[in-house]
Amino acid sequence: MERKILAASLYIKDGVPVNSPQDFTPAGNLEFLAKAYNDGGIDKVYIFDLSSGDGEHEKNLTTIRELNRLIEIPTCGGGNVRRLEDIKKLLYAGCKQVVINGSKPYCFELVNEACARFGKEKLLVSVKNIDFIFKHKEVIEEKIHEMLVMETKLIDSIENLTSMQYVALCDKKDIDMIVRILNRRHSRGIYGAFLNDITMNAMELKSTLSAQGMKMDNFEPAFKWSDFKLNADGLLPVVTQDYRTGQVLMLAYMNEEAFNKTIATGKMTYYSRSRRQLWVKGLTSGHIQYVKVLAADCDFDTILARVSQVGAACHTGQYSCFHNEIVHKQYIERNPLKVFQEEYAIIMDRKEHPKEGSYTNYLFDKGIDKILKKIGEEASEIIIAAKNPDSEEIKYEAADFLYHLMVLMAEKGLTWEDITSELSQR
Repeated sequence: MERKILAASLYIKDGVPVNSPQDFTPAGNLEFLAKAYNDGGIDKVYIFDLSSGDGEHEKNLTTIRELNRLIEIPTCGGGNVRRLEDIKKLLYAGCKQVVINGSKPYCFELVNEACARFGKEKLLVSVKNIDFIFKHKEVIEEKIHEMLVMETKLIDSIENLTSMQYVALCDKKDIDMIVRILNRRHSRGIYGAFLNDITMNAMELKSTLSAQGMKMDNFEPAFKWSDFKLNADGLLPVVTQDYRTGQVLMLAYMNEEAFNKTIATGKMTYYSRSRRQLWVKGLTSGHIQYVKVLAADCDFDTILARVSQVGAACHTGQYSCFHNEIVHKQYIERNPLKVFQEEYAIIMDRKEHPKEGSYTNYLFDKGIDKILKKIGEEASEIIIAAKNPDSEEIKYEAADFLYHLMVLMAEKGLTWEDITSELSQR
């Protein structure tokens, strides 16, 4: 059985996320929304452009591009998709697929073009009436990957007409209704307003649905609690670290109930030895830890948890509990990512706090044309060095080029995270 998905919808108006096509109240900033969907267990996000003109359309595309740099789950773009160029722009903005409005007269001319150019795997079509499927069944099955069914009452007829997969609207969080829809032979999943609510725990809903026989993309532990070697108190120590940076955040303990609740909810839950009760990290402070990975050590007597940390891990307000340095031996950092980040931080510091005699400040003072000229010169030096037999020279020239590239990035307001996020979309 294929895994079923829970999908959220996000609407963009005048470059800003809004609540719905009818309610243009801002829904929150992009970074906040992306983190909520990344951590909460949503499997896919449909992003709809609500623009009313070409200028706003371009503005919304910029927002969609920025969202895709932040979000870690697949997105599907839609709204105002009228031309092949619109599909191309959404895909280039980082969307994995594009929804074409099946109610528009140009739909199938566009489908034919887009399928030939991008392939059917990139294309979805929204369906609001059964006549649409009845009249265009062959084209849909041949050139569309999946349907977005926007009326729940159409499901019976769709199941009788075609074997096409679909994601269907589910108006409310009604477990019986959700199970009925997901149990359909060709149903791939559901979307609906209740899934857009960032306070809803999709992982918990998946656990409920899994218990009713649905195959969901939730945590299925490879080991049982009985596989672990517990300490004298019947507990298991848990080392928790930031999933992005690897920074160790804290040490706590789990009992069996805490372990099972962590698996079910996707939120780190510990056992408090002092209070002798379960402790959901961040339940009162809001500093929740969302599970990304749980791993056991070689002796099965310790768990390593890699998490997405909201706020600070330490009760003192420090990000990590391990902030009291005891000794510190100086060493040369050779971790590539840390080197890039530290060098970039120095360049940014020079930009914000100019230092007399600084070559970096000289470049910023001369402006973008001087920076670009230097990048061109350094790129040429790399080419010349590559023609020489000694590869050491390439190392020096590449380092010079990367330094000047970071100056350009700082000048244009780009970070290494922007660059690596873009690369990860490729």
